[in-house]
Amino acid sequence: MSRISATFDRLAKQGRKALIPYITAGDPDPSVTVSLMHVMKKSGADILELGVPFSDPMADGPVIQRAGERALAKGVGLRMVLQMVRDFRRDDRDTPVVLMGYANPIEAMGAKTFVEQASQAGVDGVIVVDYTPEECGDFAADIRAAGMDLVFLLAPTSTSARVDAIAKLATGYIYYVSLRGVTGAATLDTEEVLERVREIRAKTGLPVGVGFGIRDGATARAICEVADAAIIGSRIIQEIEAAPQEAAVRVAAFIGGVRSAMDEGRPRG
Repeated sequence: MSRISATFDRLAKQGRKALIPYITAGDPDPSVTVSLMHVMKKSGADILELGVPFSDPMADGPVIQRAGERALAKGVGLRMVLQMVRDFRRDDRDTPVVLMGYANPIEAMGAKTFVEQASQAGVDGVIVVDYTPEECGDFAADIRAAGMDLVFLLAPTSTSARVDAIAKLATGYIYYVSLRGVTGAATLDTEEVLERVREIRAKTGLPVGVGFGIRDGATARAICEVADAAIIGSRIIQEIEAAPQEAAVRVAAFIGGVRSAMDEGRPRG
């Protein structure tokens, strides 16, 4: 069983839901990424999503775009991100780490080389925003053979056929994008999200996490009444951007508050 599956199983037995924070590797500085990963875990995160900076992040809104630009300006690329995961694994062998990014850096490295190095570094899952299920059967097979999970995105506009295709190929969990548009948008229709998550869960036994638009503990708790995980990215990046020198303290306080809201009234394991 993968670390991702084991985490979701443990939380389900406890009657709790997963908190999955996202940060961009290298923001605000490459030297603090690993420490931020540890801070997020200690503050209540269950799975960590680590963004790989890319020059054309088509699915990301302005907040995460700026984070990627800051990281790229400091020379952060895919190889450095893998080293960050290796460094994190020196002290944490249990917390799942998922890389989120785009196909170009992977293909520049070579897909098979990436899979091998990611597995050796301790990566548990990969989200490639611009890989469709029709285009990445071989990549998915290589990921599975290396003991990692390939996580796919679904959106409000995803057709029933697309949901079926992803349900057959995805492992780990499915990431439901709760908004039409890019990351960081402000308006979240909770009722629509809940209905769509129910439809997805009817077609797959995988956990379903919801991201894009979750900005506080109350929203995370509401979403997790039906979803298996709350995924939060832009709001965390905003905490870092507001005061880079206080990033660890601000991120810890924010994640701790969300974790408390999600666990309110739920049993603890």
